Amino acid sequence: MNSMFTKIARIVLGLMLLVFGANKFLYFIPMEAPTGSAGEFMNSLNTTGYIFPVVGILEVIIGVMLLLKKWVAFALILLAPISINILLFHLFLDIPGLLFALLIVVINSILIYKHWQQYKPLFY
Repeated sequence: MNSMFTKIARIVLGLMLLVFGANKFLYFIPMEAPTGSAGEFMNSLNTTGYIFPVVGILEVIIGVMLLLKKWVAFALILLAPISINILLFHLFLDIPGLLFALLIVVINSILIYKHWQQYKPLFY
């Protein structure tokens, strides 16, 4: 569980979440607005006024937890539905971002696998 690979994966995932989560409300990385169905979907989410800030704050919190190695198993479970939604959004609506979405899901899945001992009591 504490191998160098696991440590690197945890840090990379934590940094990605911290940067892209903070970007959801600080806007320091310019992002192209998606077009077509993806654009319509993003606009409707943005219209709610709360989805992107909440997801951004969650991503920042999860990223900090991963970077500080605090409650890692909990952080990974919190990230699971977010990462699945990122993957499904890019799979069905915005194919060009699919590689990045796959990277997040794969790293999250690997880290969940590496921490599986902590999840076993949930299934008894």
